[in-house]
Amino acid sequence: MSEQNKTSEFRKKPVYDLVKRIFDLLVSLVATIILLPVFLVISICIVAEDHGPVLYKPTRVGKNGKPISVYKVRSMRMGADRLEDMLSPEELAEYKKNFKLAHDPRITKVGAFLRKTSLDELPQLLNIIGGSLSLVGPRPVLQEETEFYGKDRDLLLSCKPGLTGLWQARGRSNVTYEDGARQALELQYVRNRGILLDIKILFWTVGAVVRMDGAR
Repeated sequence: MSEQNKTSEFRKKPVYDLVKRIFDLLVSLVATIILLPVFLVISICIVAEDHGPVLYKPTRVGKNGKPISVYKVRSMRMGADRLEDMLSPEELAEYKKNFKLAHDPRITKVGAFLRKTSLDELPQLLNIIGGSLSLVGPRPVLQEETEFYGKDRDLLLSCKPGLTGLWQARGRSNVTYEDGARQALELQYVRNRGILLDIKILFWTVGAVVRMDGAR
């Protein structure tokens, strides 16, 4: 890629970024207040089933490669990070390939429902208020996942990660790293990001959540 083309892909959009930040703050603050009773019910269900903490904060890669803690409702059993203890060799190999499992034995019964409805992502509204996430952007990933983007890694990380994004709205777990389809969707968003695309993605996400498309 020539320096001119590379520069154009990293183009700054200060007006768009300002409007997006204001929109992020307004929507996330209102949503947090409205959804607080839902979070309280979820918390009671998690404690009743598994007796562990409600929230956990996995580390992901944020804008410009900065590590960020992403808030999530815990949907897995305690000790789920000990992959070798929790997964069979076949499951471990599948996880290392796509960082997801078709049938993850670590997920609790409450957690399965939360994932299908995307309610496990609810606490990320706090990340949006804090500024480490946006409503729309590439999904926050593990450091190892950035290797799938090769020479486009810096392009991916030039954009603030989002609660939802083009991959989340148009495929989720049905679109994987293996054939490059997930990378293509995430990079397509970074290259073409704008107010109209963000609005489309938010509507697509609502539809995907209602239909539970690719939920896992």
